[in-house]
Amino acid sequence: MRIGVDATSWVNRRGYGRYTRALMTAALELDQHNHYTFFVDCESDEFPLPAGVVVCRVATKTPTIKAAGADSRRSVADMWAVASAVRRSQLDVVYFPTDYSYVPFFMGVPRLVTIHDVIAESFPELVFPTLRSKMFYRAKMKSGIHQARLLITVSEYSRRQLVGKLKIPAARLRVVSEAPDPVFQPSKSDSSSEVLARWGIPSDAKCLIFVGGFSPHKNLFMLLDVVHELVGQDAFHDLRLVLVGDHTGDSFYSCYSQLAERVRLDRLQQHVIFTGRLEDKDLILLLSRADALVLPSVCEGFGLPAVEAAACGTPVLATTESPIPELLGDGVIAISPSDRAGWLRAIERVLTDASLHQHMSEAGLAASSRLSWKNSARQLLSVFDEVQRNGAAA
Repeated sequence: MRIGVDATSWVNRRGYGRYTRALMTAALELDQHNHYTFFVDCESDEFPLPAGVVVCRVATKTPTIKAAGADSRRSVADMWAVASAVRRSQLDVVYFPTDYSYVPFFMGVPRLVTIHDVIAESFPELVFPTLRSKMFYRAKMKSGIHQARLLITVSEYSRRQLVGKLKIPAARLRVVSEAPDPVFQPSKSDSSSEVLARWGIPSDAKCLIFVGGFSPHKNLFMLLDVVHELVGQDAFHDLRLVLVGDHTGDSFYSCYSQLAERVRLDRLQQHVIFTGRLEDKDLILLLSRADALVLPSVCEGFGLPAVEAAACGTPVLATTESPIPELLGDGVIAISPSDRAGWLRAIERVLTDASLHQHMSEAGLAASSRLSWKNSARQLLSVFDEVQRNGAAA
């Protein structure tokens, strides 16, 4: 089978870039029979393309990772260039690992599209800064849902949400899960003190960590309110909240500047640390050092940082509006994103109860070990096989 992959998101540093890279790398390691063509419109030495695939370089005016942002849109000419490249390649199926990079033009080949979550549909005011950007996204989504042979999502939770909110028939949806990269494991590195010193984290301080983007739906203002209250208590005067994520090159709707201003106004500069994007080796050290990872989002389709944290032995406090409670079991305390008092109590518990911390750490390690990108790749390959068995034209 000749499989095309929209790899225009390959070099993206956000979650959907990691999903594309990890999933397709695992699929290529397992699949010795099919032939792959990757369609790209920009490349990076940071994330080299894999060997063993045909690379089709598409000339676009603006790379997809920049154009498919919160307040921008891809030009018709650029999308037509991608669609034309796909048509010329004589494929049996083409796969779009994210709906953000989907091209809603005729291609003459069956399409598969991954829809990661329903956040944009459920909370458009938290995702799109303008009405125009919301309208363009919705039009593209409707096209993708209508044109795709099958739709893929990343969790059973997200699958239920897509059925309930977008009225997509369950028979059209397949789950291809996410997983922690094998490098995420409890750190035994001797360089942890150096990394902690770099970010001004005392070795004996209580520490929370958040990993992700700074979009409004991440609910970080509520988290800052909780931290502000906690550091006023003697028991948590040394608390640090480490916010890990790219706040300079993110094309998605970001409230980073407002968050930084809130930190300044509340005089939390000593307690709240913005690290920017980190390499995995440094992130693993901070995850292993943290007392808990916090993910208070209004919604998550998967919540990969929570699973990566659990794989490092870090207890997780996460939103109930996600698959994380199902995935991590006793490794997580799940709290409603609107329950500020509940977040305060949960953080106090995990920071003060050593036996709870140990139990959550062990449970999270066990739960995360059951997830792997190879299993996810097997799920994807079975979807490719299903499309081939069913045959038919686009």
